[in-house]
Amino acid sequence: MPGTNTAVQPEPLINTVQVTDEEVIASLSDGRTISVPLAWSWRLAEATVEQRNEFRLVARGQGVHWPLLDEDISVWGMLHGVPAHRPVSP
Repeated sequence: MPGTNTAVQPEPLINTVQVTDEEVIASLSDGRTISVPLAWSWRLAEATVEQRNEFRLVARGQGVHWPLLDEDISVWGMLHGVPAHRPVSP
C-alpha cells in the first residue's frame, strides 16, 4: 500500500519501575505507562516487600531483574501478556 510504513519499530524501553502490593508498573520510553499483576510472577507474588523492592533495570531498560528472587520481567512480556508459569515438580 502506498504510504504504508513497513519499518519495524523496536520495543520501547523501561525508564522507571514501581512495585506495589498488587502490580508492577513501568514507565516506558515512548510515554506509555503499563502494568501487570504480581500474580503474573509467582516469585514476586510470594516475595516479601523488601525482596520485591530490590530490583534493577537490565539491558538498557529491556527488562527488570530481581536478584534476590532470580526473577526477570521483560518489557516485551509486559506488553504482550506473557505471565511466568510455576515449574511443575516431577
